[in-house]
Amino acid sequence: MASLFDAIDLGAIHAPNRILMAPLTRGRADRDAVPTPIMAEYYAQRASAGLIISEATGISRGGLGWPFAPGLWSDEQVAAWAPVTQAVHDAGGRIVAQLWHMGRQGHSSVYQAQPVSSSATRTEGQAHTYEGKKEFEVARPLGADEIPALLDDYERATRNALAAGFDGVQIHAANGYLIDQFLRDNANFRDDRYGGAPENRIRLLREVAERVVSVAGAGRTSVRLSPNGDSQGVDDSDPASVFLPAAKALSDLGIGFLELREPGPEGTFGRTDVPRLSPRIREVFAGPLVLNSDYDTAGAAQAAIDSGVADAISFGRTFLANPDLPERLRTGAPLNTSDMKTWYSQGPEGYTDYPALQTEAA
Repeated sequence: MASLFDAIDLGAIHAPNRILMAPLTRGRADRDAVPTPIMAEYYAQRASAGLIISEATGISRGGLGWPFAPGLWSDEQVAAWAPVTQAVHDAGGRIVAQLWHMGRQGHSSVYQAQPVSSSATRTEGQAHTYEGKKEFEVARPLGADEIPALLDDYERATRNALAAGFDGVQIHAANGYLIDQFLRDNANFRDDRYGGAPENRIRLLREVAERVVSVAGAGRTSVRLSPNGDSQGVDDSDPASVFLPAAKALSDLGIGFLELREPGPEGTFGRTDVPRLSPRIREVFAGPLVLNSDYDTAGAAQAAIDSGVADAISFGRTFLANPDLPERLRTGAPLNTSDMKTWYSQGPEGYTDYPALQTEAA
């Protein structure tokens, strides 16, 4: 039986343990979505992860609606990411870039354009902006004639990620963002080849994955899905009908691994009573399967691996607050807790100032 601390091959990436760092939006880039030097320190501190999945990173200005999040569409961004990946590699780690298009989940004041989505819909609540929170806006439907340019954006971001020194990329197709908005029947009301039947709603995901694989290779491409729902109002009347064929299509492409964010009824950051689909996805996805959400202890993570469903576990807020999380889990050391008030601030507080075990001992 595999241990949480055993090595694993995630496609072409060899991970020395099965404790992955989940993508975590932190808001430390500048207003032009250019990474800043403090980000190199932050990621290098966490290089003992089997693999770091970077914070969600915009593929274009029109796809990045979160203030102070980083991007991968300009030469300046590539140059600023290079010291980050180098710092991780110098510390013995591995890191992939998570590629992000937010769809309707951002605001025009950040996008510098009206949000787009699968259909003319609006998210309830408020978006983060440079001027504080503002009401979400009605998105315009992405035209079928605009999808080739969207695929070009994914290709460019993938090429830029590799040029910046990332070990691969992850396609963000979860959490109510653009690709997820195409997958779900409560957000996708299209009557063209990208809407209606499940095989049409998974078309954009498949086309994006095919384009990214054509650049990075299947073994350096991964995908994140949230099959049993999310915290952003994007759901489906029959998740299995769309996510099982989606997972099968990704398996057929041979991607390096698939990550599933699956909150439960007791979830501490988003919760749902919709049953987890991971056991059924395990039956159709042949590659490594990574589970995420509320695996806060070594015991819970190991139990998921022992069940045969998970091959590895990605830790989010726990890794945020514990830069040496694998060692803490291995030794049973106490865990720091994160302070949500510092998640998106611009400085080191709640970012690079969480102590490692050696610092605490000193």
